[in-house]
Amino acid sequence: MRFSRSFLMAAALLALLHIYIGSRLLPDLHVGVAGRTLGILALALSCVLMPLGMMIRGMRDSPWADRIAWASLTTMGLFSSLLVFTMLRDVALLVTIVAAPSHALAAIERLSAIAVVALAFLATCIGLINARRRARVVEVEIPVADLPADLQGFSIAQISDVHVGPTIKRNYVDAIVEAVNRLDADVIAVTGDLVDGSVRQLAAHVEPLGRLRARHGTYFVTGNHEYYSGEPAWRSEFRRLGMHVLMNEHVVLTHRQAQVVVAGVTDFNAHHFDPRQRSDPAAALQGAPANAAVRILLAHQPRSAIAAAAAGFDLQLSGHTHGGQFWPWNHFVRFQQPFTAGLHRWQNLWVYTSRGTGYWGPPKRFGAPSEITRIRLVAALRPA
Repeated sequence: MRFSRSFLMAAALLALLHIYIGSRLLPDLHVGVAGRTLGILALALSCVLMPLGMMIRGMRDSPWADRIAWASLTTMGLFSSLLVFTMLRDVALLVTIVAAPSHALAAIERLSAIAVVALAFLATCIGLINARRRARVVEVEIPVADLPADLQGFSIAQISDVHVGPTIKRNYVDAIVEAVNRLDADVIAVTGDLVDGSVRQLAAHVEPLGRLRARHGTYFVTGNHEYYSGEPAWRSEFRRLGMHVLMNEHVVLTHRQAQVVVAGVTDFNAHHFDPRQRSDPAAALQGAPANAAVRILLAHQPRSAIAAAAAGFDLQLSGHTHGGQFWPWNHFVRFQQPFTAGLHRWQNLWVYTSRGTGYWGPPKRFGAPSEITRIRLVAALRPA
């Protein structure tokens, strides 16, 4: 098997980071020769498992593929916390060396090393529980100026970033579908990144999505992971399951006597995979009735908001960020996206960014819980 230079460089960096963790923690844990040997073996196993899990993604037909993926991705989550807490410990020790009496340093070093290992395992265990339980329902009200009485309480159930793949299977999707259907929404919006794998590998696990039910149907837009996984085949499969796939286009819904425009754009980076699919909110709204009461855009990435506001949309529903998924990465999403999670305003546009209904990579959510979102339109209060 030939490896690219970038893969070898990433593997070398990964090895150096494991060496860093071991060299900073193992001597201060005072676990003896046997304990230190076990620690070195555990770090070596982690260093091998993590790239192995990525390499085996293309061999899903192997009965061991998902087991190795589980081990690899769980280890990745643990390694991330170990690395972050080790770095924070080193910063704290620099301060301690200056401030603490010299006779107390050895005890501080040992206790802080134990704390790093304990906190990393605790965060990983809590994160695993949070990731694997069914997403909770988050209620959001969107105030709309001059909202017709016929649209008061109009509801949208949003799911996003489920990432059906090596660790998310049919049972997980079943639970999501049951929860969404209980919301009895007017519209269901699926804002991308449903899958991590081919139709051949995952069709049986995605199949429950065909049972999604809403008064005006289910609408889907592509995320970046659909393009990694074979977008044309998935587009056909989602349509077979009864979803309306919106590719820079819109539909007009009549709810009671009022009109709602629901539009959808391809992923923000879709043109890198297919130049014909460049994301275009203005094109998605072209030809829509000017007197529609509300114009809603489904766009996988929040950074579509700038073009959506210019096009004249009232509300954009997005995902992509996972809310950072687990601490401390939730603090870094803002450097790539204008919004990390929740409801925000961009000029005259409301933007709601879901934290996602599943997870990607490590089965871990810590400080960024998954969600199924119920959005209700309400009349904006006029100023007194």
